[in-house]
Amino acid sequence: MGVTGFRERVVALAVLIATAVVAVLVVVSHVLLSQVTDADASALAHSRAEAVAANVAERHGHVVLIEGGNEALDTVSWVYADGTLVDGIVPHGVLDRVEALAGSERSRTTTAGRYLLHAEPVRLAGHRVVAVVRVDLTPYETSERRSLTLSLVLGGISILLAGVVAHLVVRRALRVVHEMAALADDWGDHEPGRRFDLGVPRDEFGELGRTLDRLLDRVDNALADERRLTDEIAHELRTPLTVLRGEAQLAQLSGHPVTPGSVLTEVDRLDTAITTILGTARTRIDGATRCDLRAAARRAIAGRSVELAVPDDIDVAVAAELVVAVLSPLLENGLRHTRSRVWVTARVRPQGVVVDVLDDGPGFAPAEVDQVFEAGVTSGDGHGLGLAVVRRLAASAGLAVRAVADGHGRVEVTFPAPEALAQSGCVQVVRANLGA
Repeated sequence: MGVTGFRERVVALAVLIATAVVAVLVVVSHVLLSQVTDADASALAHSRAEAVAANVAERHGHVVLIEGGNEALDTVSWVYADGTLVDGIVPHGVLDRVEALAGSERSRTTTAGRYLLHAEPVRLAGHRVVAVVRVDLTPYETSERRSLTLSLVLGGISILLAGVVAHLVVRRALRVVHEMAALADDWGDHEPGRRFDLGVPRDEFGELGRTLDRLLDRVDNALADERRLTDEIAHELRTPLTVLRGEAQLAQLSGHPVTPGSVLTEVDRLDTAITTILGTARTRIDGATRCDLRAAARRAIAGRSVELAVPDDIDVAVAAELVVAVLSPLLENGLRHTRSRVWVTARVRPQGVVVDVLDDGPGFAPAEVDQVFEAGVTSGDGHGLGLAVVRRLAASAGLAVRAVADGHGRVEVTFPAPEALAQSGCVQVVRANLGA
């Protein structure tokens, strides 16, 4: 659903909530007003009945009113003595109700149409006297209707204002999202480096913009990693392909057949590189995967002038192909920078098996130990991708690799030991994404 649909839903929800609140307030206020007007009418009837009862007296054995002659009160108040009307004129429309109340022995109140009737017994020795009064409810009902109408009008205005305010507020709040969508459409595929750059977040939409900027940074980094991966794979595959091409050209020029041994060696190396690079994404490191470190290191040396000083009884919890893929670029790097000697050693530590690839060349400067693993960084005639491949393979398989500045060329690779994994009871699964 688009931004407009979302805005309409928010406005509709605000109007619905405002309508519910207004409805509740109108109903509650009307009920309270009805109770107040009923109480006022009852209080007026009771006061009028007491006033009439105060004027009732007995003279010469007859019940009479001390103060009389007010014709206006004759139609709203009546006095019954011993069941007989002694004062007032009862309208025909309420005669039955008034006579029924006249026989009451206690205070009673009832309604007859738009009138409230109230009966109040009068204490008079030897007589049963009841004063009945009438109160017109029309003014009270009119007041209630006017109040209800006014409440409905004000409630409608409140609902309308709530809808307008919600529309303006949501429109202003979503303006940032609309601008972000327009910018994203405008960038397209031509400006992947652009960012929203909304500054310090002041609300949730600012947080969204900053989060999207970080996401775009990660996507941009992933794309850069993919490009580096392409370079690394090309570098890893170029060397054996170059050797094969050179052997074929040499055989073509000299007329001699290609040496099978060298061809097979380079084909094996090419196959190992492809299998390792593409298969590391599914590498699983646990106690069930292991290989003999010395045998794997011997495969990595593959006829190079490298001394091997690795004991026979050391196993590591990775596949032999991974050991070969990690050590081969390190050996080539050592042979490229050595003066006379390259050698491989191993030692068991609590964190795993540490393999050192050493050479007697100038080594690494302290400021270079972190930069040498970046793609393109080289101090010789190489492409600067060998150590980058090692770092990527090590990171994807959960290995630790670092260059050591000790006056000579030295790179440490820490492989997990099967015994350490078994003792910790930890099974670590690494699903490597070479492009992430």
